[in-house]
Amino acid sequence: MSDNSNDLQQLDLCREKIDAIDHRILELLAERQGQVDRIVSVKKKHKLAVYHPAREEDMISARRSHASTANLDPDFVEELYRIIMRRSRIEQTGKMARKGVRPGASVLIVGGRGEMGRYFSSCFSDAGYRLRILDKNDWHRVKELCDGIDLAVISVPIDVTVQAIFDIAPFLPENAVLADITSVKKAPVDAMRKAHKGPVLGLHPLFGPTTSTLDKQIIAATPGREDAACRWVIEQFTVWGSIIVTSTPEEHDEIMSIVQGLRHFATFAIGRFMARTRVPIKRTLEFSSPIYRLEMGMVGRLFAQDPALYAEIIFASDSRRDLLKAYIESLQETLEMVEKGDREQFIREFQNVSEWFGPFGEQAIRESSFLIDKLIERF
Repeated sequence: MSDNSNDLQQLDLCREKIDAIDHRILELLAERQGQVDRIVSVKKKHKLAVYHPAREEDMISARRSHASTANLDPDFVEELYRIIMRRSRIEQTGKMARKGVRPGASVLIVGGRGEMGRYFSSCFSDAGYRLRILDKNDWHRVKELCDGIDLAVISVPIDVTVQAIFDIAPFLPENAVLADITSVKKAPVDAMRKAHKGPVLGLHPLFGPTTSTLDKQIIAATPGREDAACRWVIEQFTVWGSIIVTSTPEEHDEIMSIVQGLRHFATFAIGRFMARTRVPIKRTLEFSSPIYRLEMGMVGRLFAQDPALYAEIIFASDSRRDLLKAYIESLQETLEMVEKGDREQFIREFQNVSEWFGPFGEQAIRESSFLIDKLIERF
């Protein structure tokens, strides 16, 4: 028998062994999922959160250490286990979604036929709550819909949120929690405190209605009144897998002016300039680096969505508009540097900003490199 024939037989044998190993891996994953199901039943019973960050990071560290001793790439093993753990969280979240922290409680969604209203209506309904919807054509039934409710969630556009709060408040039971999910918090929370004598809670989901799971989705919470009475609402989102970030309404709005207002405005400005100058997007993507594609993905994503929503976010308040004016003034100063062709000033400014970012610069390189690698795999 020739060496070539022996090599081919060896190759076939190796492939058969790999297939057998893959079969064992799948069986082990199924066995692991069985243990996850047991964990879900315990978490449901004791109303425990799906996401346990310290536990996950401990697991990743242990798997990386094991990978090193097994002569495997720790980065590869970490990526593999993060996929496994995310899938596990999604499975848990899906099953926990059917668990209500306060079973049988009545929840009213004001604006429940809007996109976010429908999203949270589904969440509460699937968890066993008695759901009621009050939309713009239902106000003639407001007294009936508010009778005996435990939670009213205001899910309407920013510019009508305060009015909706004052309109609904006279019909609410005094012990009902009044909450809103608007992307600004000071004005709505002030309005809820003034209009309603009972528990008040400001919420801001930092995600959109196309989100497939609440796993690790951030929800900002700004307490308004009677925190203990509002606690079950926070616990419900935690059970669904969300991460709750608590702040004052003032701090929330200040930070959101940067996180949403400035960021979306800058993205809008880039897209507007490219459209006006007729940049050949498809052709640029053929020449693009992964980071350019990533940046264009964010620009394109903005313009594929509802313009009215982004107008609300960008022009939400006088202070937000003041921030945008300050940003434009900064751009004007940068333009003067460009007009002079002052490279030395550019380098100095670059270094100053780099020092200001500090250690986050290295973190940003790691995180963006991960995203770039994923884009390379995709495209």
